[in-house]
Amino acid sequence: MNFIAAGLSDVGRHREHNEDSFCILPEHRLFIVADGMGGHRAGDVASKMATHAIASFFEATSSEDATWPFSFDPHLSVDENRLLTGIKIANRKIFDASVKHREVHGMGTTVVSILLSRDRSQAFIAHVGDSRAYRVRDGVLELITRDHSLVNDYLMVMPDMTAEQLAELPKNVITRALGMQDSVSVDLLPDAPRAGDVYVLCSDGLNGMIEDQTINDIANQAGDDMERLVADLVREANANGGDDNITVVAVLITD
Repeated sequence: MNFIAAGLSDVGRHREHNEDSFCILPEHRLFIVADGMGGHRAGDVASKMATHAIASFFEATSSEDATWPFSFDPHLSVDENRLLTGIKIANRKIFDASVKHREVHGMGTTVVSILLSRDRSQAFIAHVGDSRAYRVRDGVLELITRDHSLVNDYLMVMPDMTAEQLAELPKNVITRALGMQDSVSVDLLPDAPRAGDVYVLCSDGLNGMIEDQTINDIANQAGDDMERLVADLVREANANGGDDNITVVAVLITD
């Protein structure tokens, strides 16, 4: 399973600082987007800590005799355990820094990541918060992740809520993020990639500005040019207002 990947992050049109981060590690087949939160640029610190901590863990565990700080789940593959552990380490580091350093107290970040397995021809998608993973297959966009948001949590408990009831709920309130507590629950989803699939990871600065159908159209127009895809998505989000930082990573499965 080979791939082509590209990423782009933009401050948007109304924010002074970019609190998003992304990371592409081709040697580990790992791709990450993080969207930070917190005043006085603490969100910037949190998102960079997340991508750096996960990447550093993957580098440190390249050898089989490396020590893992969290217990190994025997029901999951090594790849799944590795991805979950990297995110849990990031959470702990951000939480500890938030507690110890007053200037970044309360900081946090979302994270969404994809790990392409070398051995099982699978993709593993892990996320916390409302940064998203999409897949475009045969020209059709599908949202893979579920936002950890107040609206979605209400819908899980009360799926028959009316549009009027939903409208009363505050928007853009996330219920899970890295750094909020000393432990975190991570959603992990397996997927079976096919040649031609495109995975799109993004912060909510993208999907909050453009409809899913537009993301789909832009992806189809870009074809196998991932650099064009991420640039066109960011450009469109800015054209629609650019209210937030915008970060996109796109991964094309080539064979």
